[in-house]
Formats: sequence, structure tokens, C-alpha cells
Amino acid sequence: MTAQTAGGLAGVVAGETGISTVGKAGVGLTYRGYDIRELAERAGFEEVAHLLVHGTLPTAGELDAYRTTLASARELPAALEAVLLALPPAASVMDVLRTAVSALGAIEPEPGFREQERVADRLLALLPSMLGWWRHFSASGERSATATEEGSTARHLLRLFSGADPDPLLVRALDATLVLYAEHEFNASTFAARVAASTRSDLHSAVVAAIGTLKGPLHGGANEAAMELMLRFDGPDDAERGVLDLLARQQRVMGFGHRVYRNGDPRSDIIKPWARRLEESRGDARTFRIAERIEEVMRRERGLFPNLDFYTALVYRDCGIPVPYFTPLFVVSRTAGWAAHVVEQRATDRLIRPAALYTGPEPRPFVPLADRDRSA
Repeated sequence: MTAQTAGGLAGVVAGETGISTVGKAGVGLTYRGYDIRELAERAGFEEVAHLLVHGTLPTAGELDAYRTTLASARELPAALEAVLLALPPAASVMDVLRTAVSALGAIEPEPGFREQERVADRLLALLPSMLGWWRHFSASGERSATATEEGSTARHLLRLFSGADPDPLLVRALDATLVLYAEHEFNASTFAARVAASTRSDLHSAVVAAIGTLKGPLHGGANEAAMELMLRFDGPDDAERGVLDLLARQQRVMGFGHRVYRNGDPRSDIIKPWARRLEESRGDARTFRIAERIEEVMRRERGLFPNLDFYTALVYRDCGIPVPYFTPLFVVSRTAGWAAHVVEQRATDRLIRPAALYTGPEPRPFVPLADRDRSA
């Protein structure tokens, strides 16, 4: 198998992008040239979303205006609420988001590619509201208000989930995860969005394609699986025994290793201190100690490092986010990156249609049905 026909397109260059670098020379991550460490430390999610969707870091005035734009667009349309009300409360949250974005594309169709950034901003504003509204409705059967005139995306999310003003420390931690998840080059869901966009389809369809791709466990869901793993164990020693048993049985330990990074996921080093800080603020860092022991075992036994999903699971848990909402939160953040790639793909106006290496039978004659019956 050559590099050109590698399984899963591993190592195959499928296009050009000026949006992000991922694992350049095996390390590093930048958004439009800015190092992820600086962005996570010094910028909020709204700044990063503006950078990705609109192409530049905003000035102070532009940032205030952008925050106002997003905050003023958070109320769910009545027609979209009607669609959500028709869904079974036990539905997968990813199915709910996929359906809601598709419905929004019919309720508020993209009027033209010249307004694509405005449509992207509307999605960035509404996706947190969709999640918070669905969380309340699926648990209580009652609708909840989603309109707000202020606050960051992270604060809005936590208010919807908790029903109260959130701890500023939790807001800052959740905001960091949104920055870290916002973009990651040609990953599976982003590439699916670009394929859809390459047909000149609308932005909503591209995001629906991306959500459907992220729903698959080989792409999304690692943070949910990581949380489930940590909660199996009573303490660090129990975790070490359990992980060694999993490895002995050749079972996968989710949240470790990466398709691109060879010397560690730089995002993991950023989110791990946040996980420690939140666990210690709770006065019970037992789960964090379990996570650290799992990390030690995986490095020692397999030479694998944790990726962003592993410690983010702890941050989400400490923010009061239920596990089934972990991957949907990924959608809230990554929509900024997906939209940036749709805009970039549209600028090329080139249909993505790769070739395939045929491995089926050689040409053969068609056998009439009567002859097939006689030879059976």
C-alpha cells in the first residue's frame, strides 16, 4: 500500500489551508499563525471565533461588537423549538444537534455566500442555546428561556446548564476548552464539511455533515469514554491494575495517542493544569490522581501521551456538564473551525472528488437469469 492509497488517507495531502497547522514536524498547533498556548492563555473563545471565522484577531471595539452580536442572537426561533419538541426526550444529544442545525437551515436558509460569516455567527450563538434548552427539556419536559444580552459563550452555557450564575473559575476553565477545541485542520469532521462545501452546498448542510461525522466513536466521544474509565476505579492503585489489565487484553484506552502528534498533544499540557485546579477547588482531587496514574501507566507501558480529550473530561465534569453532553460541547466550539474551512473551501470553488484504487473482480460477462438458475 503506497502513501497515495494509505488506509484512512494517512499521510495523504488532501488540500491546502491557511487556517491552522497541526503537528507540524510532529508537534505544535497554530490558528492562523497564532500559537495555541498564547491563545488559550490570553484570548477568549469569542476572540478566537472571530479570528477563525472573520480572519483576524479583533480590536477591543470589534470584540465588544462581536460579543454583542453573538449574545443578541441566542434566542431559539419558535419554529426551531417546535422541531425540538417533536424529538423523543431520550434522543442522543448529537442527533438533536444534527437535526436542529438541519432544521435551522430550512427555517433561516443561507441567503447567499456573501453572508456566510453572518450565518456562521448565528450558529455559534444558537448552538449553546440548543444544548441548554435540550438539557432542560429532556430532564423536565419544560421549555427554558435562552435569550440573553450579555456574557461569554462559556458563561451562557453554564447558566443554561445550572440555572444560576456560574463560578467565574468554571467560566474561565470552560472557555479554555472552547479555545482548544475550536480548530484542528483536516480532521474527519472538518474534511466532511469541506467536501459538502465543495459542492456549493449551504453552510448548514456542511455543519450537519460535520456533526454526523463527529458522532462516530472513531472521531468523537473520547472525552466521554475517558470519564467513564476514570470513574471505574476507587483510587490510583486500582486504576493502575485496571489499565494494565486492559492493555493485557489488547483493549483500547481512550484519550491517549493521536493520529498526527508524535511527541505529545500540546493542548493536553494546557488543559491538565485546569483539571488539577478545578479538582483541588472541589476539595477532592481523587479523580485527578486517578487520571494522572493512568497517564503514567500509558506512558510507561505504551509510550502514549494523553490527548486533549483526556483531561478535558475532568474539566467538563467539574463544570457540571453531564457526560452525554461532552461531545456536543465539542460541536459548539468546533463550529468556528468548520465555518472557517467552509469559507476557505468556497474560495477555491473546486469540487472534492478523489480517485479510488479499484480492488474488485476483473471484467466478466453478464450471465442471464435463466442460466444462473441452471448453474445454481
